[in-house]
Amino acid sequence: MALKIAVLAKQVIDPEMPMAAFQVDSNANKVVTPPNIPPVVNGFDENAVEAALLLKDAQEATITVISSGTEFALDVMKKPLSMGADELILLQDDAFGNTIDSFFTAQVLAEAVRKLEGFDLIICGRQASDWDNAQVPLGLAELLGLSCIALCRKVDVSDGKVTAERNTPDGYEVVEADLPALVTVSNELGQPRYPTLRGIMAATRKKPTIWTISDLGMDPAQLEPRVTLRSLFVPESGQECEYIEGENAADAGRQLALKLREDKLI
Repeated sequence: MALKIAVLAKQVIDPEMPMAAFQVDSNANKVVTPPNIPPVVNGFDENAVEAALLLKDAQEATITVISSGTEFALDVMKKPLSMGADELILLQDDAFGNTIDSFFTAQVLAEAVRKLEGFDLIICGRQASDWDNAQVPLGLAELLGLSCIALCRKVDVSDGKVTAERNTPDGYEVVEADLPALVTVSNELGQPRYPTLRGIMAATRKKPTIWTISDLGMDPAQLEPRVTLRSLFVPESGQECEYIEGENAADAGRQLALKLREDKLI
């Protein structure tokens, strides 16, 4: 029987974009999406796709990629399909825009997993590059009643169990859990594979399944935020440089020492 794998993937603003292009709307408390820089799939989530593909290379498996948001760039979100995933589910609704509230997002994803009648294994990236909370996978595991192995660098499945090498400060430890289970992976797993031309062509022909809040059978009251973002801004930083001069090098050094003592730095 084929292993049924779900991979959670998030569309994020490109973290490699120039700092000059990064802007915050302080009135709306949100980051302004740059008009000329396309979004990307979160980097750790690409590692999660690679982990699923490695399992598929070793045994019969199907891979479903799930993402939640308000709007998607399809050519971006189809990248996991071009890498080798089988199906793409987009949870798209204006009601799904509260990405700062991790429990909110976990609830939406949990409903999608239940609607899809569960998976043997759910693989997530360790965290997203926009908020860096690293909380959604843990919340999802709790809501679904699954074991969770976090920060993995290698994932194997056999005999109804998942075995993972989990990163630790001193190296790694081997952890085992019964299926179904959830794991999060880190970049130590290895570089995600590049999409092949055949994969890209196949992905263009696949249409993602799009579900709204009503398709998930959720009551908007369930999505009342538990976290309120009160202020979002780019911190201001600056520095001043003062040149210490003297009649000669020795005098300049003496003047510098006096200045540092005056400023209570020595």
